[in-house]
Amino acid sequence: MALGLTWTRLLVCQTCGWVACSDDSPGAHAREHYRETDHPVAATLPPETPWRWCYIDERTV
Repeated sequence: MALGLTWTRLLVCQTCGWVACSDDSPGAHAREHYRETDHPVAATLPPETPWRWCYIDERTV
């Protein structure tokens, strides 16, 4: 947001709780978090929407 970019969806890392924007948002910070940490699964926020993505398998889980 500080860069003037808007995000499409927020994801939360299921390993450490880091919150970042999804791949369809400018920056794709959740994927970058995976690359830096090897934390493989992220879920959408708010948590009422049951959707999780595995970066290792490149699919929903």
